[in-house]
Amino acid sequence: MLLATFKLCAGSSYRHVRNMKGLRHQAVLALGQELNRRALGGPTSGSWINQVRRRSSLLGSQLEDTLYSDQDLAYIQQGEEAMQRALDILSNQEGWKKESRQENGDEVLSKVIPDVGKVFRLEVVVDQPMERLYEELVERMEAMGEWNPSVKKIKILQKIGKDTVITHELAAEAAGNLVGPRDFVSVRCTKRRGSVCVLAGMATDFGEMPEQKGVIRAEHGPTCMVLHPLAGSPSKTKLTWLLSIDLKVRGTGGGLLPFPHHTTQNKKNTLPLKESVVAEGRDLSDGLLFHHL
Repeated sequence: MLLATFKLCAGSSYRHVRNMKGLRHQAVLALGQELNRRALGGPTSGSWINQVRRRSSLLGSQLEDTLYSDQDLAYIQQGEEAMQRALDILSNQEGWKKESRQENGDEVLSKVIPDVGKVFRLEVVVDQPMERLYEELVERMEAMGEWNPSVKKIKILQKIGKDTVITHELAAEAAGNLVGPRDFVSVRCTKRRGSVCVLAGMATDFGEMPEQKGVIRAEHGPTCMVLHPLAGSPSKTKLTWLLSIDLKVRGTGGGLLPFPHHTTQNKKNTLPLKESVVAEGRDLSDGLLFHHL
């Protein structure tokens, strides 16, 4: 919003990273910050979720004075619904289970949501201002494939208004070719409300990007990344990532492999993704996406 890319990220080239005078190193150090909410001293998750929910509930009245087709309006609504659904999941603090915990304190939590499946949640403090992260995650979205080894290419297929885009992402094959070529077609919605920025998305259909021969069309459910300045440290950003994804991996019996199998494989990509994604102000990961949104 976590599986081959933990989707909904954005980023920049390795060449750009090398020219950033320690930004990469600083970002990696930032990932080691303790995720304990009290220790961070930041606002509770409910506060920023409510802030976004209150101000994004007026979608209809906020649309630009532009003529949209019925299909465009459907995409806008789908992106808005993905954001609201993801925020609803994050706002419910009950039922989260610990998937893993690193020595530096980073934790990945999960829970099973009816009609969605297993979702993952990751929180971290990034040693960069929110504006820097926003630039990399939103304005440089198509550069993701230049630095992220889990992504071959990402392209914006259509922009709709100021907040909504349709994207196509081609994921790189996993090591050992255990998971073959996958791609994603997604609707992504971005909202900035005061000091909070939310990037959300989910799978969608786009007639001009049908399934490709030899590539399996994977899907992710409601995913999102929430960014807001760390209380007392405006030069740092608290990032919360929610991801749900279906790689369409089939076992020998013909059924889809359980989500935990996907997770185990994709955790191998977590470190390099964090290093390059967050180093460029992108985001975190634990599997594919998510990223990636």
